[in-house]
Order: sequence, then C-alpha cells, then structure tokens
Amino acid sequence: MLDAKIPPGHTVPLHTHCWPSTLYVLSWGDFVRRDGEGKIVAESRASGSVTQGSVFWLEALPPHTLENVGTTEIRAISVEIKNS
Repeated sequence: MLDAKIPPGHTVPLHTHCWPSTLYVLSWGDFVRRDGEGKIVAESRASGSVTQGSVFWLEALPPHTLENVGTTEIRAISVEIKNS
C-alpha cells in the first residue's frame, strides 16, 4: 500500500509501478505524467475531472514522473496487487 502526497508545484522523481493497483483518491489536482525521456504521456486537464472518493484500476506503469501542475495537493492511496 502506498500513500502518495504531491504538493502543488512538486514533481515525483522518475519511478515505476511494477504491479497493477487500485487507486483511491483523497484529494486531486491537475498533473502531467512524463515518460523516462521526458515526453508527456498523460495530462489531467485533457481527461476531465476526478473527485474525492473516486476509485480507479491502474495497470503497471513503466518509468515516469508525475508533476502536480495544479493548486491543490494530490493525495491518493494505492494498493498494489503483487504476485506471490
């Protein structure tokens, strides 16, 4: 389980998510996700709004960074489904 907190203006360093997960949103804001070479692969402003209490299924993710480009903290609980 991961408790991710990303303040406005901060960028999470390059990392991967090796396992799929369920993501529970505690607070949300606009973000930009970039791949390992810095290319934008996702931007929240283009995909509509997410609200507190939303739940998502995410597949494993290759190397990426996540930049909070909004004005509110992004906070989510991620429960990764690891193979035993």
